[in-house]
Amino acid sequence: MTKLPKSFDEFSNAKREGFLKVKELKEQGKDIIGTYCTYTPKELIMAAGAIPIGLCGTSEEPIQEAEKDLPRNLCPLIKSSYGFGVTDTCPYFYFSDLIVGETTCDGKKKMYELLKEKKAMHVMQLPQNNEDKESFNLWKKEMKKLKEKLEKQFDVEITDEKLKEAINLRNREREIMKQFYELGTLCPPPIEGSEILEVLYGAEFKFNKEEHIKEMGSLLEDIKEDYQQGERKIAEDKPRILITGCPIAGDSEKVVKAIENSGGVVVCFENCFGVKANEELVAENINPIDALTKKYLNIPCSVMSPNDGRLDLLSELIDRYQVDGVVDIALQGCHTYNIETATIKEFVNNEKNISYTNIETDYSQTDTGQLATRLGAFIEML
Repeated sequence: MTKLPKSFDEFSNAKREGFLKVKELKEQGKDIIGTYCTYTPKELIMAAGAIPIGLCGTSEEPIQEAEKDLPRNLCPLIKSSYGFGVTDTCPYFYFSDLIVGETTCDGKKKMYELLKEKKAMHVMQLPQNNEDKESFNLWKKEMKKLKEKLEKQFDVEITDEKLKEAINLRNREREIMKQFYELGTLCPPPIEGSEILEVLYGAEFKFNKEEHIKEMGSLLEDIKEDYQQGERKIAEDKPRILITGCPIAGDSEKVVKAIENSGGVVVCFENCFGVKANEELVAENINPIDALTKKYLNIPCSVMSPNDGRLDLLSELIDRYQVDGVVDIALQGCHTYNIETATIKEFVNNEKNISYTNIETDYSQTDTGQLATRLGAFIEML
C-alpha cells in the first residue's frame, strides 16, 4: 500500500472501532437499526432519531454455521449475513433494535423468514421494475410503511422537516464521497483502488455524519495537496480498471488485490459501496417521501428488469474514468448478476470497444491462485 495521509487510518480502522462505538451508543440510549442493502432509505431511520448501521455479511467466517439451515449453493453474501446473525458474532446485529431488509432477491427474502426468529425485522417489498408508475406507487407505500413502523416502535414522529434535514445531511455525505471516489478520474490516480475501497467500506461505520463529512474533507485536502505538489505513487501507464457487479468488501477484496498485483489499477467501483449508491442525490425541492421513493427506486441493481440504468451508468463511467478494461464480479449463486454478464459483456465489448472479463467467486480464499492467473492474463492483454 502506498504512503497515505495520517487521516486515512481513521477509515481503515473504522469497522473495528465501530464495534466499540456502537456499544457506547447503546449505553447512551440510542436506537440502532441494522441494514443490509443500499435500497434501505437511511434518511427515514435518521429522521426517527435512530442510527442506521450496515450489518456484517462479507466474510467466510460464519458460513459453515449458516449452512446448517441454508443450502450450500446459496449466495455467500446471504449465508454470511445469516451466519453472523444467528451466531451473534456481529456486534452491529447484536446491538440492533430492529433489522430492515428488502426483497432484492428470493434468497434474501426467504432468509429473512428465518432471521426474524432471532431479531425483530421489517421487510420492504421492493418492486422488480423501476420504470412504471405502479412500481413508484408500490415503493412509496413501502416507504410509508417503514415510516409508520419506526414511529410506532420508537414512539417518535417523523415530520417532513426532520426528513428534509436527514435528506440534506445524507446528500452532503454523498457529495463528499463522490468527490473522494472521483479521484480515480485523475491520470494517474493518486491512490490505489484497494485504498479507495477501504475508505468507501469504512464510511459505512461512521455513525456521526457531520464528523464523517469533516474527516472526508480533510482526507481529500491532504491527498489533493500531495498530488498538486507533484507526488505520483502510481505509474501513468497502468491499465485502468472499472469493477462492476456484486457488492465487494471484506473477503471479496481478493479480486482488487489480484488486479493490483498484476499491474493494473482499479479507478472506479460501480458496485453498491461505490458509485451506484452515491451518484444520484435525493431531490430537496419536492415532497420528501416522493424524493426518497424516486432516488432509491432508481438504483440500477440487477434485480430490476429491465435494468437499462446499469448500462447508462457504465457508459458514463467508462468515459469519465478513461477505463481500459471492465471486471464484472458475480458471487456464486447470485443469478441476477450472473445472467446480466452476457448483456454487460456485449455492451462493453461492442458499444464501448474496450476489454471485458467476468469473475464468479465466493468469500473463500480457495480461488486466489486462479484469480491471480486469470486477472493477470487480462491485465497483460491490456
